[in-house]
Amino acid sequence: MCTGRVDLSFILRAFAKGADGVFIAGCRLNECNYTTHGNFHALRISHIGKRLLQAIGIDPGRLRIEFISGSEGTRFVEHVNDFSGQISELGPLWGGEEAGGFALARKLEAATKLVPYIKLLERERLRLQFPTEEQYDAFFAGEEFERLFQETVGEKLAMSQIASLLQEKPLPVGEIASSLGLTPSEVSRHLSSSTRHGLVRYDPAAKCYAPA
Repeated sequence: MCTGRVDLSFILRAFAKGADGVFIAGCRLNECNYTTHGNFHALRISHIGKRLLQAIGIDPGRLRIEFISGSEGTRFVEHVNDFSGQISELGPLWGGEEAGGFALARKLEAATKLVPYIKLLERERLRLQFPTEEQYDAFFAGEEFERLFQETVGEKLAMSQIASLLQEKPLPVGEIASSLGLTPSEVSRHLSSSTRHGLVRYDPAAKCYAPA
């Protein structure tokens, strides 16, 4: 399968189904077998995926992409063995520290709900073309991408996680902040926005927020 078909939902689904890591292997950049340059798409998706994993408390090192030609079997094995060793050092995802706090399944569920929106963002604002992998790495590690991620995906992800958490039971700001690893002021800001959009409501008697 061409890596141009790699979808962010595939990556999240793999983790949700119990995978401890996801390894993507594609043909070398600028050597596409199908002349679609789908491997550049996979590279962008992997960078976005890493930042999304980080945002929900999963080590981005659990996702890796490598570009290898069909004749480089030995190199492929080396990369797979290295990745397997890295995952072994990180330990199991489910049941480990990364699964603590707000339930890991809920985090992945909240992130998956944003995939259609992230696809639109990628198509309209992140479909960049650089000649080398190093230039992609530099852009996605830079301030411009971080600002864009926080202003768009970060905001919606926090609101999605809060909405998912409140489905279990009404909660005060402090407990929401503790569960999501956010500051009370950040939670209050997101709750204020969610309240304006009619997604949550505040119960003055219980001093808790609940789904609208």
